[in-house]
Amino acid sequence: MNTMPQKIRLGVSTCLLGRNVRYDGGHKHDPYLTKTLGVFVEYVPVCPEVECGMPIPRESLRLVGDIASPRLVTTKTGKDFTSQMQQWARQRLDELETENLCGFIFKSDSPSSGMERVKVYLSSGMPVKKGSGIFARMFMERFPLLPVEEEGRLHDPGLRENFIERIFVLQRWRNLCAENPTVGGLVTFHTDHKLLLLAHSPEHYRKMGKLVADASRFPIRQTLDGYAEMLMTALKIKASPRKNVNVLQHALGYFKKELSSEEKQEALTLIEQYGQGLLPLIVPITLIHHFIRKYQEPYLSRQLYFQPHPIELQLRNHV
Repeated sequence: MNTMPQKIRLGVSTCLLGRNVRYDGGHKHDPYLTKTLGVFVEYVPVCPEVECGMPIPRESLRLVGDIASPRLVTTKTGKDFTSQMQQWARQRLDELETENLCGFIFKSDSPSSGMERVKVYLSSGMPVKKGSGIFARMFMERFPLLPVEEEGRLHDPGLRENFIERIFVLQRWRNLCAENPTVGGLVTFHTDHKLLLLAHSPEHYRKMGKLVADASRFPIRQTLDGYAEMLMTALKIKASPRKNVNVLQHALGYFKKELSSEEKQEALTLIEQYGQGLLPLIVPITLIHHFIRKYQEPYLSRQLYFQPHPIELQLRNHV
């Protein structure tokens, strides 16, 4: 299986690392980000409010006005910081473009850094949770293919797995593109990620396969750009139990000559129980992984589906 010696670089809201930059002088330390995921990533901290010139502590902020283009104002005095935030953000985004980020983890509910469902106070004074923080919105518009999440949503096992899987795939893709990529390298990458892509979107996998097959007809950079867009779009679609079951059954077919009837039945039972929500995905994955090693199956041994991220993260252990 592929290894990833270098750490993945992720942008993160500074307060989530335990730094006292909040409006009240406190922080919102998230132990999972620092103690678990932090073993495998290198964070690039960003605090929009402090970095754009606001003091610690400071008056709290909120979004007001139009949901699509709200203003950023203080809650008591009504001072408008929209232009100051936007001007700083444009410069900061230029800097972040050079940081080789594979994603960003935002602070939920923040009027500057909230990814979604941030309160916007309408002209009536009533709040609706349909906004995005000023900086977060600008970041996502500038880097539409980068994986982004909020620390609150990362407590959901499915969303956490999807986000982390995407950042590890993106890092592998970046490694490929940094090594004077060839059509052969693209074919290898696509082959190694076949089952992983099928677990997310068979439709995208078929389109990507056609792009790879026609790669020699176009400039390599044009092909790589098109592939990267489809790759990240496909992986954003959550892998479902039904699609995982199809992938597992497909993988099991590679051992039809080696497995005894008892081994095959055991594997099918575990796959079925996973599909019914009775077992976590790691159970049938572990058994098939055992078959791969036991029977030295060369094609499946290359498939990143069976270990797309470090096992220490335990991302497939949930039901």
